[in-house]
Amino acid sequence: MGLGGRGTAQARESLEADRERAGLLDGLLGDVAVAQAALEDARAAGASVEELHARGLALDAVLTDAMRAAYARERVLIGEKGYRDRIHRRKRMARPEVREATLTAEQLLTAREDHRIHGVQRVPRTVGAA
Repeated sequence: MGLGGRGTAQARESLEADRERAGLLDGLLGDVAVAQAALEDARAAGASVEELHARGLALDAVLTDAMRAAYARERVLIGEKGYRDRIHRRKRMARPEVREATLTAEQLLTAREDHRIHGVQRVPRTVGAA
């Protein structure tokens, strides 16, 4: 049966969804650059904690979308058979264009995780008067 028991029809559906998502990658990478610049500009301007938090969350959302699109591109380059056959998938993972797509996806994953740990400004909780 293959990976997770996927049939041919389901593999085609998954591939089509991944093609759509992978097509958005270039635009999302541009959005990542814009969101990073906006966050850096806000930090340099001494923006409020709430604004830094909001811009940090916006960058996190764009990084997540770009990372998902990059992994979708990897799956598209592997092809439909890769959804069903793990041996085929492993063989295709060794191709240069797939390795490049994997590298891009992993760099975005690392950037997102680093941003989540160090980049999102925490907003102090307000203590309610009881």
